[in-house]
Amino acid sequence: MPLPANASPLSAHQHHRLATVIAGLVLVSFLAACSSAPKSPAVPSPAQKPAPSTASKPSGQGGYYLDDGPGADAGKNSPAHLDSIADAVPHAEKFHSGANKPYTVFGRSYAPVVNNDPFRQSGIASWYGRKFHGNMTSNGEIYDMYAMTAAHPTLPLPSYVRVTNPANAKSVVVRVNDRGPFHSDRIIDLSYAAAHRLDIARRGSAQVTVERVFAGDRSVVPPRISPPPVRTTTPPPVATAPIPTPTVVNTPPQPVIATSPITADGTQLFLQLGAFSSQENANIFRDRMARELDWNREPIIAVFKDGLWRVRLGPYTTRIEAEAIQARVKQSHDFSPVISKP
Repeated sequence: MPLPANASPLSAHQHHRLATVIAGLVLVSFLAACSSAPKSPAVPSPAQKPAPSTASKPSGQGGYYLDDGPGADAGKNSPAHLDSIADAVPHAEKFHSGANKPYTVFGRSYAPVVNNDPFRQSGIASWYGRKFHGNMTSNGEIYDMYAMTAAHPTLPLPSYVRVTNPANAKSVVVRVNDRGPFHSDRIIDLSYAAAHRLDIARRGSAQVTVERVFAGDRSVVPPRISPPPVRTTTPPPVATAPIPTPTVVNTPPQPVIATSPITADGTQLFLQLGAFSSQENANIFRDRMARELDWNREPIIAVFKDGLWRVRLGPYTTRIEAEAIQARVKQSHDFSPVISKP
């Protein structure tokens, strides 16, 4: 602001005092700005950092989704707490009436086992965490990522298995109470607690052996497995241990799903994700897909047609639109949904 016309000029002493006051005000403003400046976000710890992935796409190697992974409860996520979680204790349970019926997911049919025969399988294990924590499992229970549980495509619900990590000789007993994983390269999905106990939580996936155990079975005691040799100062020749070949157990051939021919008559189109004889299982799968395909804008519905409950995405008004979503689902789940009419 200019000085008034009748203002007298400042003396040298007054100039000095004014400069001192201005410098002080500038310093205070600078300090205030520094104290209010936003802090850089903290780098997440390895246990909190998700595996590299897109927002809705699994890693393809096990891992977990970008918004999945360990929960925010530091006490429950501490190694001391996770290490203290005891194995599941097998006891005789009645098989769930609705969760053990044949079903079709991503174009592949599954026939769950409903007996107490021995079962052994080798392949890749993955795990699932907070994205599904608190949601309903396939047999109607509530999924707890801090319990010793697992999901399997065909084992009876409920049943018990011992899962062994041959890389470190660690073993856990878990209760199977859910269905999945629905990826051709994986055989079992573990809870976060079970994955931690096997030292595969941070890696996301690992080669394991799955063996069914029963109430009173002495095989519940973990077997003695020699740990990997410790490298000495002068490393001897390392013999590469053969990796067990994943085996597919009780996997029926993929069915051919017949659909009506798509014509350019303006009929709305859908993408079929799965088919179930049980409405309850269809609804549980529908809810699971709604969480995994959280980028999807169209409704995911379960409709009854031709004796089956069919889980569908849509509707879509053009085949081009349906094929675009079909390609995205194939990219994230390694399966191309069938385009069908109502």
